[in-house]
Amino acid sequence: MDLASAKQIGAGIAVIALAGVGVGIGNIFATLVSSVARNPSARDNVFGLAILGFALTEAVALYALVIAFIILFV
Repeated sequence: MDLASAKQIGAGIAVIALAGVGVGIGNIFATLVSSVARNPSARDNVFGLAILGFALTEAVALYALVIAFIILFV
């Protein structure tokens, strides 16, 4: 196996984390919709926490993409 194919395999393995990120973001917003439907007066408190969770989860996706690009192009 040469270096180019090993880099592509490594980058592919690095972006597997994006599947978990997609599931996590879907779970965050599904829970947000469910909690606002149950108690609409708590929307302001819950929305901020949901956005914080979204940002932290999205950071994992960005880290995975950066690692994949480092593997491919460095």
